[in-house]
Amino acid sequence: MRRYRWSIGGGVLLFVAVLTAIFVFSGPGSSPPIRRPGPPGTGPLTIVTLGDSTVSGEGTGNYTAGTNGTNGDWCHRSPDAEVFETDVPGIAAKVNFACSGAPAAQVALGEAKQWTEPSQAGQLANLVKDHRVAVVVIAVGANDDPRFSALVSQCFQAWFVAGRPPCSDAVAPNWQDQVNAMVPKVVAAVTDVKTVLATAGYRPGDYQLVLQSYAAPIGPDIPPDLQNLNGCPFRTQDLRWVRDNGVITLSAGLARAAAQTGARFLDLSRAGRGHEACSGGADPGKEWFSRLTLRLNDLADADRATHALQESFHPNANGQAEIGRCLTEFLATALPSAACLSGADGNLHAAATVPGP
Repeated sequence: MRRYRWSIGGGVLLFVAVLTAIFVFSGPGSSPPIRRPGPPGTGPLTIVTLGDSTVSGEGTGNYTAGTNGTNGDWCHRSPDAEVFETDVPGIAAKVNFACSGAPAAQVALGEAKQWTEPSQAGQLANLVKDHRVAVVVIAVGANDDPRFSALVSQCFQAWFVAGRPPCSDAVAPNWQDQVNAMVPKVVAAVTDVKTVLATAGYRPGDYQLVLQSYAAPIGPDIPPDLQNLNGCPFRTQDLRWVRDNGVITLSAGLARAAAQTGARFLDLSRAGRGHEACSGGADPGKEWFSRLTLRLNDLADADRATHALQESFHPNANGQAEIGRCLTEFLATALPSAACLSGADGNLHAAATVPGP
């Protein structure tokens, strides 16, 4: 059964109204509570995404005006981001506040900024003035203590510099501690988002709140001739650790944050299996994540040169579409949590159970 009370058919609403009248005028005691039709306020029913690059649309190569370096804004929000790939009945507006590289503090209320942009929760507070927010999806945490992008860079350096040990040898011993340190920061951000909506008059049943985890953008099952600067310059041991350990542990930490805040949880940790960057070999069209991507034209501009590699190893347009499909399915269920897994048709679907490694 879909959880959207505002989508109940007109005939059922009339039936409920008649029953309510009978109890009000002929039943004993006080009137029964009135069921609200959905989010309060005025404006279109809206789905909103908050967070970092995994939901901003980083990696698609197509970004909205003002978020591709203009005045220092490198949030890289894309019209191909997952929120625009959802298809939720009744939803009339789709809004993306996510910003590439954002830490939990910039999603939360406060003064933290990311690429010149203020609090995402604060932006949500402005949105609810003229939108009825039905769904909020948050993906954040990787840029806090785990510093996932730095991990990818460290693994690249381990491949590039002869004699260096695998990056996983250095990262693995402290990875759980870093994830543990991240959890309360994510909890604080999600709590602030809930506070914004409560202040605007929202009750928990008025909207769906989803905390989403991350997919592994790289994995060990790639052709050796692409383990270089032409695609994915990483050692096989590190590729395996990222896919089978790093992302799985990170997702488990986010699951704990979801449980502590009462958010639903969408596990993407295994969503990219078989479709990681470089896994398609000669056919990158089969991949859901960007390979090593260098924007050569940006190297000629001092302000853009440091961002020339920013798109690398993120969900591409195909990946965003698949994640959006899975999110749509999840929102149509009453499951407290689900995992995005490839189905027999080759597409991502929301599964109630997660298989082992």
